[in-house]
Amino acid sequence: MSVWINSADAISGRGLGRVKWSVTDSSNTAFWSCGYKVTTFVRDPARLPEELSSQVTIKAGDVLDSKAVDEAVENQDAVVILLGTRNDLSPTTMMSDGTKNILAAMKKHGVKRVSACLSAFNFREKAAVPERFYHLLEDHERILEALKASNLEWVAVLPPHITDDEARGDFVVQHGSSPGHRVSKNDLGHFMVSCLSSDEHLYKQCGICDKPQS
Repeated sequence: MSVWINSADAISGRGLGRVKWSVTDSSNTAFWSCGYKVTTFVRDPARLPEELSSQVTIKAGDVLDSKAVDEAVENQDAVVILLGTRNDLSPTTMMSDGTKNILAAMKKHGVKRVSACLSAFNFREKAAVPERFYHLLEDHERILEALKASNLEWVAVLPPHITDDEARGDFVVQHGSSPGHRVSKNDLGHFMVSCLSSDEHLYKQCGICDKPQS
C-alpha cells in the first residue's frame, strides 16, 4: 500500500496537547514498519529525523498549494491528515482549506481512504472549551464537515493530550466521545495507520486514550 502523510510541520496550541510533528514521525514509523510505501508531504523536510527520512519519500510543499497537493496525492492508496497551526491561536481556515485541497486531489486520483487528526475538545459543548481555543476548534469543525461531505471513506480521530510515552500497544477507542485524558503519540500513530486497512471505524469520530493500568 502506498500512503501519503500530510503534516504542516505543525504544533498546535499547548493547551490542546497536540504535538503533531511527533505524531507524524510515529505514523511514518508505523507505516514503513508494516511494509507500506510512505510519502511524507511537509513544508520543511529538514525537520524530519535522519533515521526516518531515509525510510520514506519526502515531498516538500504547502498544503494550501492545490497543485503541489494534487501532485503529491497522485499514485497513493490512502492519506493521513495531520494539520496544526503551531502556537498560533488566531482565527484560521488553513487546516480546513488544506483539507479541502487534499480531499479534492483524492477524488481526482481515485484515492478513497483517509484518516484525519482533530481534537478531543470537539466532543465537548463549546461552552466547556477554553475560549482561547475557539478559533482552532471552529476550523476542526470545518475539517469534519468537509470529511462528511466528501463521499470518501473517512475516519476522524479526536485525541486528548498526546504524550511522548512509549507505545503500549493497548489503547481504548470509543465512537462519539472521548474515553480518557491522554494517549501516547506512538499508539495514536498506530491507530491512524490501522484505520486505513480496517472498516471498523469508517465514518466515525473516534476518541482514543491509553488503556488504564490495573
